[in-house]
Parts: sequence; structure tokens; C-alpha cells
Amino acid sequence: MEKTDEPATKIFAVKTTTGQEKNVAKLVAAKIEMNHIPIKAILVPETLKGYVFIESQGPHFVEEAITGVRHVRSRVPGVVSFSEIERYIVKKPVIEELNENDIVEVTGGPFKGMRAKITRIDKSKAEVTLELLEATFTLPITVHSDYIKLVEKAKTESEEK
Repeated sequence: MEKTDEPATKIFAVKTTTGQEKNVAKLVAAKIEMNHIPIKAILVPETLKGYVFIESQGPHFVEEAITGVRHVRSRVPGVVSFSEIERYIVKKPVIEELNENDIVEVTGGPFKGMRAKITRIDKSKAEVTLELLEATFTLPITVHSDYIKLVEKAKTESEEK
């Protein structure tokens, strides 16, 4: 393993106005470039509103980068571990969260907007077989897992008792 003279970087959280995360990231990036602040990366997770993560060697660099930037509320004290933000970086396929008997909503195709119950899951093809709940008769359809959204988890046997 190579040893470098550069100290290890840490990840810091910055609280922002909700909905202004991308603007804050662009403004901070411009300030970093102008003032040559040693910031390694800026992360704006789509699923986490009101926060921006900044990778740097120390908190003083982050403070320097966010000072005076609009929509920045504060720097969250402490360091964020990589395992805490990993779930925002690595996107899990929707099919991993699904189980049989879950209630889903179809988000694309001719059945868009309809609710259905999962009867079978084919993880190798990333396809799900559904029974439409709003249809007058039982109609099994097979759709790709990208075209469904989980609405309600099925109750397990331990929850029913």
C-alpha cells in the first residue's frame, strides 16, 4: 500500500434551506475554485433534503467554504462516517425491497396509477407479476420492477398475531 504525505479526508454535513441543496453546492463549488480551498468533494443526495456533505481535511476548510454562502444554515458539528452516507451514494434496486403480497402502485405503462398486489417476483429478470386490485376481474400482469412503487408492505405472520 502506498503511503502519501496527504492527510486523510473527513466528511462533514452542512445544513441548508430545504430545496436549495443544489444551489448551495454550486455556490460552494464556485467559492472553492476562486479561493483555492482544499475541498475534495461535495455530495448532494436527492433523497435527503436540507443537507449537503463536504469532504475535506478539516472542519476549518468547510467553514471557510460555506461562510457567506446563501441558504447555508450551519455546519453540523462532528464528522460523518462513510457508512452513514453510503446509502445515499449506492442506489439499491427497487426489487430488493419487495416481497410477495406487498401492495404497489404501477408508475408506467397502460396500467399507470393502478394499485396491485405482488404475486411473484423474478429477481433474475427484475420482473414482478401483479394482480390489479382495481380491476373487475383477476388479471395477472408482469411488469419490470422499475415501473412500480411500493405503497404498503405485506403484514408478516408475527405482526398479525
